[in-house]
Amino acid sequence: MSLRASRYWAQGGSALDAVTEAVRLLEECPLFNAGKGAVFTHQGTHELDACIMDGRTLGAGAVAGVTRVRNPVLAARAVLEHSEHVLFIGEGAEQFAEAHGLETVTPDYFSTPERWEQLQRALNSDTAVLDHDGAAHSDDPLDPDRKFGTVGAVALDLEGNLAAATSTGGMTNKQAGRVGDSPLPGAGCYASNDSVAVSCTGTGGSLYADAGGLRCGSADALRRALTAAGHG
Repeated sequence: MSLRASRYWAQGGSALDAVTEAVRLLEECPLFNAGKGAVFTHQGTHELDACIMDGRTLGAGAVAGVTRVRNPVLAARAVLEHSEHVLFIGEGAEQFAEAHGLETVTPDYFSTPERWEQLQRALNSDTAVLDHDGAAHSDDPLDPDRKFGTVGAVALDLEGNLAAATSTGGMTNKQAGRVGDSPLPGAGCYASNDSVAVSCTGTGGSLYADAGGLRCGSADALRRALTAAGHG
């Protein structure tokens, strides 16, 4: 993935193109909770979200609750480039994607046996869990099953432009219709040439209530966070 995305720099490509391609490739990999391999809702379906943001213009595009768009990040990019709106949801998002020539699939395309097993464990505990927690078989923080969750990418190109993108299937055993932080500009995804580019993951409700991306986008906030982490 890194080699494919890095070609954009070698060819003088943009940060926006790089994050789009990086996340698209991750959506194609069934190990991650985005695109193929997305987690299941409580109802046994898939609902996918994605967002992309251009740090040069502060423009953003996003989709939420899509069930048939093969690559939600491409739909988000289409919203950014071809719509006056920022966020499309559900059937409206799918119609928009199809109108712009994006590939659609049957909902079972996103299913994998591993994610189905995660749903069964979550159903037994009667909780909605983060994708990587739902996958884990132990409390070991280095459990390899915990590594493959929501995907994101950030980039800085040769022109000094930043971009960010995020894509997810949400939380295992979430109620149908639930939307977290990932498709919300300023929460799960944020980029500004004046500060930083960030792609967030975690329990969405707390992230968008706290405007996680925007808080990280503050230069002072970033500086404080790095200092607290011992990198200042």
